[in-house]
Amino acid sequence: MAGEATLGSPARTARAAGLLYVGMMPFAIVALAIRASVLVPGDAAATAANVAASSGWLRVAIVSWLISQTIFIFLLLSLYGLLAPVNGAQARLMVVLGLAGVPIAFLNEVNQCAALLLAGGAGYLHAFDPAQLHAALMLFLRLHDHGIYVAHVFWGLWLLPFGYLVYRSGFLPRFLGVLLLIAGAGYLADFLRYVLAPDVAVTLTQFTFIGELLLPLWLVVRGVDTRRWEERANRAAPAEPGMPSSMV
Repeated sequence: MAGEATLGSPARTARAAGLLYVGMMPFAIVALAIRASVLVPGDAAATAANVAASSGWLRVAIVSWLISQTIFIFLLLSLYGLLAPVNGAQARLMVVLGLAGVPIAFLNEVNQCAALLLAGGAGYLHAFDPAQLHAALMLFLRLHDHGIYVAHVFWGLWLLPFGYLVYRSGFLPRFLGVLLLIAGAGYLADFLRYVLAPDVAVTLTQFTFIGELLLPLWLVVRGVDTRRWEERANRAAPAEPGMPSSMV
């Protein structure tokens, strides 16, 4: 029986997912905060000076961001183990959409590496005058902004099946699923706003992210209703033979 084979594992899986979700956040916040501290909008020379003076911190930001994305991969696997009994197809879609954003986020850091190279003062850069170097450095940092908003597409899309699964689960509160759906819509709306109306400064995700904060905290503090999870797993087992009912 699925319930016997996975006794206790839903609670462990839920808390593992919650801890991974919470653990990912500080790395992402540090990376974005450092990045924001060096950029002076509209002033390429000042931005270049900041990058040169804070190159070590910008390297920390790059590493911190890559760590956050690596943690995200393991988060997706834990969430799959937790939510697959609700709907295997939607759980797989959640993982695929979430993973699709990871290489975008990784490759986007190359733009910040390029900015560091331009600020490094290597001999081969003497072929360019300072104004050209400053403009190129600002261009790469602006491309980094574009890369983040491209990643917004998948940051929003993965939350849609995630929110649906939480809403339909029965072992997690429905309101958390609704908040995750709103968060996903916020990422997608911000992408469209950035591309179609770049002069509009409003960022919706600063208002719609609450579900991504409450859900991991709920998983860590409250976990899941184990009895209902077991009922789901037992019902799903005949429909999806061979599918692992739990992953920690």
